[in-house]
Amino acid sequence: MARLSHWYGRLLDALLLLACLLLLIMTLLIGADVLLRNIGLGGIAPSNEISEDIIYLLTLLAAPGLLRQGQHIRVDIVLRALPAKVGWLLEWLSDILGAICCLYFVWYGWRVVEASFKSGALSIKTLIMPEWWLLAPMPLTFVLLGVEFFFRMHRLALSERRPRDDAVSAA
Repeated sequence: MARLSHWYGRLLDALLLLACLLLLIMTLLIGADVLLRNIGLGGIAPSNEISEDIIYLLTLLAAPGLLRQGQHIRVDIVLRALPAKVGWLLEWLSDILGAICCLYFVWYGWRVVEASFKSGALSIKTLIMPEWWLLAPMPLTFVLLGVEFFFRMHRLALSERRPRDDAVSAA
């Protein structure tokens, strides 16, 4: 299990690196668009649309890795105020609920992607592309998030009976 978790972590690190590269591309694209508009060359017409799509992809690519690193949004003040074992049980509850939500979003997301594909829906803005291209990463991301919740539960089962120490808001 440790070896599988290690390789899964490497995959998530690669997705985080890809998200960073996309952020760099978006930054360069916006900078080039502004520069070209200011010197009178008209700019890059699809830059806003591409930037919107990149922000969406950044969120999806980074989410599983951030969850793994404990860098997700987390309100832990209650966990720290409760007895350690109760906090540990609430960690279990949140991981189980997280996994269930991920399974639902995989199912729902797949249905949306499939419906978009079958209908031939197009995203028509400056660029024209099949809508399902934009929708497909969502269920895939929730598969990765769901897998990470299972790894979190495995780590929690092996840990001391107290709340996790990742992403603690107060010492």
